[in-house]
This record gives sequence, structure tokens and C-alpha cells, in this order.
Amino acid sequence: MATLCRPAIAVPEHLITREQTLELARDLHRDHPQLDLALRLIANTGVRTRHILQPIEDTLKHPGFAARNALYEKEAKSRVPDVVRRALGHADLAVTDIDLIVYVSCTGFTMPSMTAWLINTMGFRHSTRQLPIAQLGCAAGGAAINRAHDFCTAYPGSNVLVVACEFCSLLYQPTDLAVGNLLSNGLFGDALAAAVVRGEGGDGVRIERNSSRLVPDTESWISYEVRETGFHFLLDKRVPGTMSVLAPAMRDMAEPHGWDIAGLDFYIVHAGGPRILDDLGRYLRLPRSTFRYSRRTLAERGNVASVVVFDALARLFADGGAEHGARGVIAGFGPGITAEIALGTWTATGVGTSRDEADRRPALA
Repeated sequence: MATLCRPAIAVPEHLITREQTLELARDLHRDHPQLDLALRLIANTGVRTRHILQPIEDTLKHPGFAARNALYEKEAKSRVPDVVRRALGHADLAVTDIDLIVYVSCTGFTMPSMTAWLINTMGFRHSTRQLPIAQLGCAAGGAAINRAHDFCTAYPGSNVLVVACEFCSLLYQPTDLAVGNLLSNGLFGDALAAAVVRGEGGDGVRIERNSSRLVPDTESWISYEVRETGFHFLLDKRVPGTMSVLAPAMRDMAEPHGWDIAGLDFYIVHAGGPRILDDLGRYLRLPRSTFRYSRRTLAERGNVASVVVFDALARLFADGGAEHGARGVIAGFGPGITAEIALGTWTATGVGTSRDEADRRPALA
């Protein structure tokens, strides 16, 4: 087992409201034959505000893919260290206590990965292992948690730092006028998160098991088309219907262990949109309030891709957490279509591993 500690969250300083988004859509696409449909879809996202990396007038420009990717790298290197330091503080650990860094993002690309830059810049041990994840989109937050759990299971007593950095506004494509793309322009936001998974000690969600499920023959439903102008987001209208497959998958994962997926104490679920949450609640026969943390994230941040599960979890922490021993689920959904699911219990013992104890842990092979 391993404990997912309190996440640290950061958002850029520029804010755009739903009303501003709708007004921009009316102004920029006044002659679009499906404008009314796009406006209706944006209004129904449940998103009230989003944070974006640049002022809106700069966001709407397209200086080219190379310039956008360079901006991604610059801003990531400027903003990631702060969330890392705060996450380490939440876990009562130092950089030298970390054995693996998992870095997830689908909105920019660097090679070497940001993991190498973090090790060189922030004082992590040079033997720290690296796991960059770039192609799981919104599911990557859940995947990162699950891979951290796997690592702590394989190497007892180890600690994993997870970092998620998503600047979705850098994917704005002014010439892409498909309705799905117009919807995404009003749905996605920018945010960063970091969290530590401790192999021993720590307060938070003690992960007991994890699972992945792919919905067959849905590869093209959430995807990027890579063009000269960069990543073009493609979204199929059938995506919400996948909850009819993924809700039973969540139930099937829990039942062999004697857990009722519809009878848990807390739910941290990726908020891709209100329909996803509504359908999941309907299939599991759960009240609307069950996904309140995910809905708040969606309303205040928009869909921030891999950061969503961490932002929703941070809200649970901010509310005082759950009762010690409470059961819950963390689930992320994304391209594939893929679900990454983890079941765990809330631990609030206040017991951590001291620096001396950490130093006595056997080195990894």
C-alpha cells in the first residue's frame, strides 16, 4: 500500500468567465452555421471561470507551434517548482526522499523530459527514476497515481512525486471551426498540480488497489490530430456514452474485494464535463452531491485535463478530509478511451516517516 498525500495546486493569473467566452464566440464566429449549437454547448458545460496562461488577446493569436511549445517549456519551468515544494511540504518529505518522479502533460512537449530538469535544478538525487507520461490526456492524472502505487508496491518504503502541468490554452486553434473544437475552447483551462505518494506514513488516501480499463474501438473518440499548427483536439459526441461501460468496470473492480462502488464515502472523479458526471451518477445510482468536488473543479477551473483529480482531491482535503478508514475511489478518464481507477481508504493518523528513517531505507537496485 501507499498513501497519496495532499496535493498542491496552482493556476495562472489570467481569468476568463463563461460570459466572456460566449461573447468571444459570438464575435469571432458570427457567421458560423452552427453557432447557436456551439453557444448552447458552451453554456451547458457548467464552467463558470477558467484560468489561462496569457491575456485573452494573446491566447487568441497563433505565433506557430514552435513558439507555443517554447512558451509551454518556459512557463512550466517557472511554475512547477513551487507546486513541487508545497507538495513535498504536505508530505513532510525532502527532495532527497523521492525515488521516482512521474511527470504528466498532454499540452506541451520537451525532450529530455521535465523530470530531468527537476532533478538537475531542485536537488533530487541523481539516482531518482523518471517516468514522463505524455499521451494519456485527461486520464494521465489517475494513471500517474496508479503507477506511483505500483512502484511503491514493488519497492516498499519508496516515495513518488507526481507532477501534472497542463496549459490547454496553448492548444487554441483559430482556424479550426468544428463544433467540437469550439466547445473545447469554452471547456478547457490551465492548471498545475503536484502530490507525493508515500510508501510509508503520511495522511491522505491509502491506495489499496488500482485498475485500468479500455473501452474497445473508441480510439478516435478523444484524440489529437497533429498538423503544422500543432495539436488539434478532436472530440466525438459519443464520449459521454462510455460511462455505460466504465461504471460497470468500476463496480467489477471493487466487488472482488468486498467493496460496493455505489456505497463508498468519497469520490474523486475526472470532471470532463457535466454529462460525464451525470451519467456516472445515474449508472451507479448516486445522488448529484456525490461528485461535488469534481463539479466545483469544473465550475471554477474548467476541464484542466490531468490536473482535475488532484484539484478535486485538494478540495476534499480543504474540507477537512474524510473520516479515518473511510473508503473512496479516484478515477480518471481519457483517450483510448481509458479509465484509470484506484480504490483506497482515508488515513488521518498524523504519523510520518522521519528523515533518519528515510535515510535508512535500502537503496533501490
